[in-house]
This record gives sequence, C-alpha cells and structure tokens, in this order.
Amino acid sequence: MRQYSGFSIQSLWGKLDDIHLPAKKTVSPLVIFPLIIILGFALLLSGCRSPQISQEEIQIAVNADGQNLQVNIPAGSDVEEALIISGIEIEEADRVNPPLYTLLADGEEIQITRVREEFESKEEIISFERQIVRNESLPEGETRLIQLGQNGLREITYRSVYEDGAKVSNSLVKTVTIHEAVPEITMVGVQAIFAPIPAPGVIAYLSGGNAWLMEDSTANRRPLVATGDLDGRIFELSPNAGWLLYTRKSEKDPAEEINTLWAVSTIGRPKDPIKLGISNVVHFAGWRPNGGTRIYYSTVEPRAAAPGWQANNDLYQVSFSAGWSTTPKEIIEANAGGIYGWWGVDFEWSPNGQTLAYARPDGIGTVNIGTGEFEPLLDITELSTHSDWAWIPGIAWGGDSSTLFTVTHAPSQNLVSLEESPYFDLSAVSIANESNIQLSSQTGMFAYPASSPLRPSGKERMYQIAYLQAIFPSQSESSRYRVIVMDRDGSNRRAVFPPENAQGVRPQTPIWAPEAITGQNGDFLALIYQGNLWLVDSGSGQAHQITGDGLISRIDWKSLSSD
Repeated sequence: MRQYSGFSIQSLWGKLDDIHLPAKKTVSPLVIFPLIIILGFALLLSGCRSPQISQEEIQIAVNADGQNLQVNIPAGSDVEEALIISGIEIEEADRVNPPLYTLLADGEEIQITRVREEFESKEEIISFERQIVRNESLPEGETRLIQLGQNGLREITYRSVYEDGAKVSNSLVKTVTIHEAVPEITMVGVQAIFAPIPAPGVIAYLSGGNAWLMEDSTANRRPLVATGDLDGRIFELSPNAGWLLYTRKSEKDPAEEINTLWAVSTIGRPKDPIKLGISNVVHFAGWRPNGGTRIYYSTVEPRAAAPGWQANNDLYQVSFSAGWSTTPKEIIEANAGGIYGWWGVDFEWSPNGQTLAYARPDGIGTVNIGTGEFEPLLDITELSTHSDWAWIPGIAWGGDSSTLFTVTHAPSQNLVSLEESPYFDLSAVSIANESNIQLSSQTGMFAYPASSPLRPSGKERMYQIAYLQAIFPSQSESSRYRVIVMDRDGSNRRAVFPPENAQGVRPQTPIWAPEAITGQNGDFLALIYQGNLWLVDSGSGQAHQITGDGLISRIDWKSLSSD
C-alpha cells in the first residue's frame, strides 16, 4: 500500500476508531463518510510539506598572516562570506585569491597576500654645468670667470610595495626641483679672424644668454649683461640706444613664471640692471619712439600644457628711471584675442610714435590708445597649424609711418579649406584709406618685412623694404629663406643674401642700419646666419661676417643720441 508521510489508508481507519461516539446509538453513514474525507485530505497536505533536513557544511582552508586555518562553512558560501565566518579582515590593498565573489567547494583554499605601500622622500644634489663662451674681444687663450656655478637641489619621492612583509617593487613617483642649478660660465678668448668695419651707432647682440654691445665699429665690443640667462623673447634697444630692454628666464617653475622683464643702461661705465617688476612677457615689450622711457608690454598666463601659456592679449604702459618705476597703466584689458587668441597678439609702434599697430592670427589693425580698442584694418585668413602654435602675420611700418607692410594668407586652388592653404603673400596697407596692395606673391609665412629709415632721394625722402623669401614657398614652415630688398612700391626687387648656391637663412626680421655709411652702395642690413652676425650691403649684396662663435640669437641696431 502507498505510503504518505508515515501514514497509510489502513491507519486512517484506526484514527476513526479513536473517535468516541455516544453509547448505544447508531451513527449514520452520512456522518462518518465526510469525516473520512476530511482526515484523508489533511493527511495528503502533510505529505506535501518539505522534509526538515539540517544544512550541509564544507571545510575550506584560509592561508593568511603565516597561518593555515581550517574553517567549516555552509555549502554555497563565497569567499567573502568565508572570511567573515573565519574572522579575518582584509585591507583595500590586500590581494585575495580566488576573488571575493567566488563560490567555494569542499577542500578549497583561500590565499590572502598582505600588501602595503611606503613612500620615502630624499633630497638630491643637482650638479651645475660648466659652460664655455668664446669671446673674440679677449686675447686668444685668456679666460675669465663671469659666473660662479651653484649646485641645485631637488626632492625625489619613491614608492615601495611590500607583499607579506617582503619588498617587491620600488619606483620613482615624483620629482620636485627646490632650486635650479646655476651654470658656471667661463669666457675664453679666441683670435678675431674677421676684419673690423665701421658700424655707426650701437649694435646689441645676444650671445650664449649674455648681452653684448658693438659701438661705432665691429672691433669695439663689450659685455653688457653676463648673467647667462637671457631668453631672447624680448631684446630691444631704446630709440636713442641708451637702454636695452630684455627678458631673463625665471628662477621659478615655468608653470608659475616664465620670465622677468629688465632694463639696463648702455651708456658709460657698467651699471646694475633694473628689474621692472614685470613677468610673463612672451610676444611684445617695446619702447615708444619719442616717448622717453615709456615701455609698453603684453602678458600671458603660464600653463603646464603646451605651448606653456595662455595669452592675455592685454597692453600696459610703464615709465621708469634708475631706482623707480611707475605703476603699470592698463591700456587694453585682458581679452579673448580673436581666433587662436590663446597664442597671443603682437604690437609695433610707428617710427613717429603716433600709432600702435597690432597683429594677431586673424588680422591686423591699429590700437586706439585712448579707449583701448582694436581697430581692424585688414582681415587675414587664419592658418590651421594642427599643432600647439599659431601663426601671427609679420608687420612693419614704412619709414613715413603711413603704411603697414604685412604677410597675408593666400588661398590655394587645390584645397577646399582656406585655412589649410600653404601660400602667403607680402602686402602693403595704407593707414589713410585702408587700401591693400599685393607687393610679392608666395613669399612664405615667415617673410617678416622691415623698413629702412627715410633717406633723401632727390626732392623726396624714400625708404626700402627688406623681407624674407622662402626657398620652398609651399613648405615655408620648414623652408630656409633668402633676403630680398625692394623699393616701397615693390619695384627694383633683388636678392642680396645669401648667395644662390649657399644655404638659406632661418626666419628672422632683418635689422636696418640706423645711419648711412660712407662708401656703401646701400644701407647695411644686420642678419644672423649660421649663428653668427653678418652685415650685408643692401645695394651691392656684399656681405661681411662679424662674429665666428656661432652663438648669436638676437640683434638690434640703433643710433646713439641724446633724445
């Protein structure tokens, strides 16, 4: 007979026998039959309930802290539950194998590796470098120490990783320079092999981070600033050649301060340079012609990311004298600066000091000094460089202060986007009527025009324009250049330097001699070629190499006067 949870149909009748009915009375089948049905249904329900069985346990092993623990856990537990039952705590860096979410089977092992980190910092000496500067003004073999070397200091932080008490790795995580090393600079005399020539006025040149002067002749040379840290971003003589304005690399982290602005007298016995209290000058700082010791400058905000700054596109004025300077006066407040304004804007004073021109990636114009507003003259299609730099068109005032010469971005028939064109032209823009005339096509992006001073020519006073012509105009970003001289209307164009079969010059602005020199067909042009100073006759093209140390990076040339 089929069994149901320990009961049988036969036992059901036994249950009925236990029911006490009244004596001497006959029970109707109508009463007994329903009772049988109810009892049977109750027994069926009791047979459907799940049997009560105790939960099964498994045994696993936990290896941690050098011990092997045998732990009983409920079947179906994962690693995390097993560790809770065993009372073992883990830290965030600890390594658990298998992972915490893994379900465990009987006899499995859990391996816990204790991991900890230690950071150790120590200071390290930065040895200073020894630099040798060749100087043609010193006798051959003579040496002169011009700057003492000083060691720098940096803090280095290492990260050590330990697993179960044993070191498994040691790596460098941070280096902080506390102060930079100062190089030792020794000047060594070399024999001058180039014949001296007359050079009226003052030529200032930057060589190996130091400022030098030549006066009246290329043979008369003397150091002006010998700190070895001029960065060349600003290097300009005042209109009367009595002062040199320049920038020095900052001693701070470049992400905090890029450079500082200084001025030093060029007259008489050496004098201490004057720190102007101005920093982060990248694109422009210059003197206002006929403005005494007034300096105008624009600033940037240092950044750790390339190119190293965010331009403010502002403009300030400051006046100074030995021992004092005025509070900077804001002419143009910080602004976005148009397209690619993050790179910056450049400025240029007219020779008469009446008008300030500006150039930025999307155009040129003049500045209203009274209102601080940009007044556009010519919109220029910006160049898409696809890099962390932006192209600014070179500008130059004509000698009569009425015309601006500039480089314009020319279209290309082969490209859909004008911003992608590799071609550039040289143009002239009249300040009087804003007319624009193209003077030379496909000059290259770094044509950098420069105007000569006004010279008598019959009943008129004339001037010439020098500019650079790319040897490969369609690749002018990387091309070398040749120096071209022409009349102000673009006529009488001729290449003057270097010779046709020689390597071209690197991009730069030619510097015109401030005065005519007797015996020359034209005015001298000062140029940097292969790291040396050259003077080139703009009429005949005759060139004179002036220096031979290969360290020249900036030059300027002005007449020495009492103005």
